[in-house]
Amino acid sequence: MTADETNTTNATTNAARAPRVDKATASGQAAVSPEGASEGRTTIAEDVVAKIAGIAAREVSGVHALGGGGARALGAIRDAVNATDLTQGVKVEVGETQAAADITIVVDYPTPIQDVAQNVRAAVADAITRLVGLQVVEVNVDVNDVHLPSDDADDGDDESRVS
Repeated sequence: MTADETNTTNATTNAARAPRVDKATASGQAAVSPEGASEGRTTIAEDVVAKIAGIAAREVSGVHALGGGGARALGAIRDAVNATDLTQGVKVEVGETQAAADITIVVDYPTPIQDVAQNVRAAVADAITRLVGLQVVEVNVDVNDVHLPSDDADDGDDESRVS
């Protein structure tokens, strides 16, 4: 075993029982990082990354909604009680330095689907990289439905046709 391998093994073994902060050095003085910079770790929850991806995807022109049929129905109920789920239709995997996202969207007709999908990929990747600082390895876009303008027609219009 080389000295490097021994040091690595000892560091791994000692890391499990080492204190989170250095209390004092061998000479009895506190260890200070250069220029007084503090060290630490920032952990970002997957739900935070999913929310950022959902917001970015909703802002893309041509995206009518996010999520499949069941998720959209539940989302309509949430919207009615002012509890919108911004992660609806979004799944993310987050590692230490990388993220991947799966987005399910409904596209407005007659917007070109490939253009919308590409714009969603770009917007989501940019938002995650810019706001979270993670490298985005992939953004998969699943187009679940096409929204027709006639889908927005009021049900009251049917009654006006009947005399």
